[in-house]
Amino acid sequence: MARERAQVSKAARLIALLLAACWGAPAAPPAKIVLVAGQPSHAPGEHEFHAGSMLLAKCLRQNPGVDAIVVQGGWPADDSLFEGASSIVLYMDGGEDHPLAAGDHLAKLGKLMKRGVGLACLHYALEVPGDHGGMELLDWIGGFYRRPYSQNPVNDLELTQDAPAHPISRGWDGFRSTDEWYYRIVFRKDDKRLVPILTAMLPKDAPQPETVAWAVERADGGRGFGFTGGHYHRNWGLEDQRRMVVNAILWTAKVEIPAGGAKCDITPDDLKANLDPK
Repeated sequence: MARERAQVSKAARLIALLLAACWGAPAAPPAKIVLVAGQPSHAPGEHEFHAGSMLLAKCLRQNPGVDAIVVQGGWPADDSLFEGASSIVLYMDGGEDHPLAAGDHLAKLGKLMKRGVGLACLHYALEVPGDHGGMELLDWIGGFYRRPYSQNPVNDLELTQDAPAHPISRGWDGFRSTDEWYYRIVFRKDDKRLVPILTAMLPKDAPQPETVAWAVERADGGRGFGFTGGHYHRNWGLEDQRRMVVNAILWTAKVEIPAGGAKCDITPDDLKANLDPK
């Protein structure tokens, strides 16, 4: 009887292994990416945070293993929207009234960062008060915009891919763009984590290499990304810019980026969708 029970147990284990091999391991849940779009501001076609976030979310969803959620109108009233997030994208007005610096938002975001959640800040979202958000962004994404040191004139620029071996750089090349390119971003001196992704020669009267997009990997396991462009909504029509930012958001969420870069297909109608009534 003992021998028969052993044979049955062995057969059961073999069947279980065969079934597991046939069915495969349970699929991992999709990476949840929360894009927080700020309130309307500026002229039509500028700071179109909602339309830009919706367009980026559409591109993100074209890639397997991604669940992109857009929060319209600034910081969500229900913080539970961030639960389970792999990455958070902030695309909003900044400065002294930055939603990140309001109430206990900075502390709440800090708890998520300690869990290794990714963070990407686009354009004006990079500007926070130096004494209430600046040091945190230095930790979380590697840099921030600080007045009056940092500058923001509109420039027509040739932009250079600065880290071709980085996953964010897959599937796109340097490009030309007219935008309100922030420069003289505050970075830590000799920050070994910092990887310049996109650079340009600024200012025009005394040009030197300035970093306008960058990435960091944090000690807590999280990843951060900053991009100073994004003032003009029309520039999301530039495939190289769009793929760079979509790649970067996926990277912060720890989603594998294909060798040819992320899918980010849009139509002319997509660029006209979800614009704020200004």
